Amino acid sequence: MSDRVFPASKPAANSTAPPPPAKPPLRPPYRPQPHARRHHRPRRNYCCCCCFWTVLIVLILALLAAIAATALYVLYRPHRPSFSIPSLRTHRLNLTSSADSSSNHLATLFNLTVTSKNPNSHITFSYDPFVISALSSNDVFLGNGTVPGFFSDKKNQTVFKNVVVSGSSDLDTDSVTSLKSDLKKKSGVSLKIQLDTKVKVKLGKLKSKKVGIRVTCEGIKGEVPKGQVNQLG
Repeated sequence: MSDRVFPASKPAANSTAPPPPAKPPLRPPYRPQPHARRHHRPRRNYCCCCCFWTVLIVLILALLAAIAATALYVLYRPHRPSFSIPSLRTHRLNLTSSADSSSNHLATLFNLTVTSKNPNSHITFSYDPFVISALSSNDVFLGNGTVPGFFSDKKNQTVFKNVVVSGSSDLDTDSVTSLKSDLKKKSGVSLKIQLDTKVKVKLGKLKSKKVGIRVTCEGIKGEVPKGQVNQLG
């Protein structure tokens, strides 16, 4: 009787069979992290701190500026310069108009004196040339002239004599009516003189930039020469 040979349950050590495939490692499940919540609070606190310090710095600067302005006012007592027109002469104020008021022409010539005073003891003013405009009480333009620029020293007075203001222009009907009512007044024509220029202020070593100013002198009476209102037929 022959013997049967059965294969062993385990493969031989020198077997060429491939090893079983390795299983992939298990990954933990993804859990979203609350990133947004972590960054909101620090950013909001930073903005609040930034705004607080900005407001505080602005308040401190405003307080320092107010203290400096008060100290300058107490030490130097600044005052505005003053201007006046002590004299004015009307050499020509000739209004000619046609019978139907279709043509109205005005020719003027004034001679006046301009006075400027600086009442300050520590402040000086440097003026550009002035443009002088003469107007009636109802703002009818009568003429213009100029005054040269000048330097106004401390406690100083500057006088310009024989300043010529003249004009030659055509007027509309409303301006003629308004001007005729002024010419008929026995007290004379009420004039308004405007002076326009730029000025630079100096206080010690401090200098300001040039600033435009307008000086208005009102209530000036100008006598009208006889025969200055003509009618052209």
